[in-house]
Amino acid sequence: MAKGYRYLDPQAVARLSRMNLIARSVVEGFISGLHRSPFHGFSVEFAEHREYTPGDNIKDIDWQAYARTDRYVIKQYQEETNLKAHILLDTSGSMGYKSDEASMSKLEYGAFLAACLAYLMVRQQDSVGLVTFDEKISHFIPPRSTAVHLNVLLKTLETIRGGKVTNISRAFHDLAENIKRRGLIIVISDLFDDPKEVMRGLRHFRFKKHEVILFHIFDRWEIDFPFRKLTDFVDMETNDEIQIDPRFVREDYMNQIQNFIGAYKRECASATVEYVQTHTGVPYDLMLNSFLAKRKRLH
Repeated sequence: MAKGYRYLDPQAVARLSRMNLIARSVVEGFISGLHRSPFHGFSVEFAEHREYTPGDNIKDIDWQAYARTDRYVIKQYQEETNLKAHILLDTSGSMGYKSDEASMSKLEYGAFLAACLAYLMVRQQDSVGLVTFDEKISHFIPPRSTAVHLNVLLKTLETIRGGKVTNISRAFHDLAENIKRRGLIIVISDLFDDPKEVMRGLRHFRFKKHEVILFHIFDRWEIDFPFRKLTDFVDMETNDEIQIDPRFVREDYMNQIQNFIGAYKRECASATVEYVQTHTGVPYDLMLNSFLAKRKRLH
């Protein structure tokens, strides 16, 4: 196991490792196993030739082989069913928020979650990559399944810093066009952007036949709005500042945040995107454990 990395907590990983994880729990049902199978599937690679027999599809004839040998042969393929996943971590300024009672910021929580998922998938010999983004893509590390690659991901997570504005849909559209092989997209974000544009980006992934899991991360204070006194609120992406008496805006804020969450839940269900809401007060390993157990029951 990789050691000495800030975002890989051995105790949290140990609590998760007792389960039959990620590929079997999360992606079972849309990937037909962890290893090669003889069936055609969403990703195939050449295996061998065989003689053409009547009834075979002529589209499968290898015409280059025919030119060399004067024989009709059919290309046979086998499915590569090991999972290829991309973890998309939002590093925009709003992800740096950490309330007074929180043990970590949303960005730190997301980094722990990303590290844990990466470790578990590599442990299963599945390939995992990492993408960080704010207004544009900052890091793009293609999926691999080796211990050396895991160390690269963990080192990258330790270098990330928040602070720029958000343009989630731009990053999603760029990635949807550039990730060629169908696989699993895991999004970790507070989604503080135009929900309609974000959902267009998520639907772009679905249009490209990717499965999508969305971890919607909040700080607890963003959900509960416990403020009581006159307070200065600062936008962490633009530095705009406003002074508010919470007593006069609390009801409206609570309605808006619930509508914000509800809209994502409905739209994700409509787009067949797995939606998981959590906040930084919930231990990330327990949240993930609960999610995986639920997925396992469903399959």
